[in-house]
Order: sequence, then C-alpha cells, then structure tokens
Amino acid sequence: MKIISVFGVTQSGKTTTVERIIAELKKRRYRVDSVKEIHFEEFKIDMEGSNTDRHHKAGAGIVTARGFFETDVLFKEKLPMETIFRFYDSDYLICEGVTDANVQKIICAHTTEEVDERLDGSVIAIAGRLGNEMQEYRGLPVLNAEEDIAQLVDFIEEKVVEKLPDFPAECCDACGHGGCRGLLAAINKEEATREECILDQKKVRLYVDGKEIEMVPFVQRIVRNSVLSSVSELDGYRKQGKIEVVIGEESPR
Repeated sequence: MKIISVFGVTQSGKTTTVERIIAELKKRRYRVDSVKEIHFEEFKIDMEGSNTDRHHKAGAGIVTARGFFETDVLFKEKLPMETIFRFYDSDYLICEGVTDANVQKIICAHTTEEVDERLDGSVIAIAGRLGNEMQEYRGLPVLNAEEDIAQLVDFIEEKVVEKLPDFPAECCDACGHGGCRGLLAAINKEEATREECILDQKKVRLYVDGKEIEMVPFVQRIVRNSVLSSVSELDGYRKQGKIEVVIGEESPR
C-alpha cells in the first residue's frame, strides 16, 4: 500500500487537494481510502449518555454502531497511526493532516514561511494556494491541484513508494540511513531506493490472523534461533529446510 499525507495550515487548500487526488486516483481505477486527522480536542462521534457510550462504560473495549447507511467502529482512545494503517489494504491511502507517520507528505500553504516551518525530509511536494504563485521552492515541485490535478497525480504515481516501517534508528539501522525515517528522506532525495529496507529481505516472517507483524533484524534472530534450537532436535528436521509453525488453529478432525 502507498500512503501520502497532505498537511498544512487552515484554509490552505488541504481538503480540496485531498478530494481531487482521491477522485483522480479513482478515475485511474485504483482502490483508494482516506484518513482525516482532526485537530480539535473536543471532537468525538460518540455522545455522552448514548447507548454506545453506555456499552463502553459497562466495560466494552471496541464498540460498533451499525445504522441503515453506515457502520462506525468506536475505539475510546487515540490509536497510533501505525495501528490505524493495519486496517487498510488499498492501493493508495490518502491522509489529511497526519504529520506523525513515516509517510511521504505534501505541504499545503499560503506562504513560503509556512512551508519552512513544516519542511522536513518526508516532504516531496508543495500544493494548496501557494500553487497559484510558483512552480518550485527549495528544490520541491509546487503543484496546483485545482488547475492541473493530472500533473499532481502523475507525480504521486512516480514518487510515492510502498509504505515503509517506522522503527527508531536505535532499533534498526540495517539500511545505514539512520533508521526508517532516514531511509524515507534518502528515497525522497533519490539517494536510496525502497528496496534498501532490510525488512523486505527478511528470512523470518510472523503472521497473526493473516496480517504480517514487522520485526526488526534483532527480533527476527531471536525468533529464528528459538525455533531452530527446538526444532533441530526433532526427527524430520532438515538443515536449510522451510519451517512453519502454526499456533491457534484447530487441529484437523
């Protein structure tokens, strides 16, 4: 899955840019989903005293409200973006206002000063109202979503890579670029490629309910050595053979 986040100041064109990106990607027959970060402390869908609120207060962790035209799954906490991303399996996930995830980003701004305040290695382009005034700033393309959305989506198709993990550098710097965020910045500057992520070359994979759980090389070695130390004592073990361990599945009858 490829993820792009559009962020910036209020009334800078974020939502317009996001909706035009989504529409153009759908036109190109991609599967597209979205995430909206809401910067309003009082925001909540579930109202005090509602039936679903009462379910939660009685002890339910996740509460689902199903109506005639929509289904809302309510988590009574702010989930980390990495957890939220696991719910999606589209071609493109378009985020609005998300700044804390290790994904490529587009800044929407009125002025270059607003860009400078938000610029980091994850940013690949500038859009929004500033797109009416210039075509490039600090080596980044300034694209106009209202006048030429095709050009912006062409750029997204070319530049946005499959989602990278978000482990801190002290956990994993096997790529040599300063961790996952350093690798993303290097990819954006065309100093590295997506294939340099060592986790794509892993020999140990862990799946829970069909979803792969990312493990840094150190954890992969622990899992590998633990399994091998047990399995190697069993009849039928073959060195370099493929080993599969399934836990939690019913035994065949």
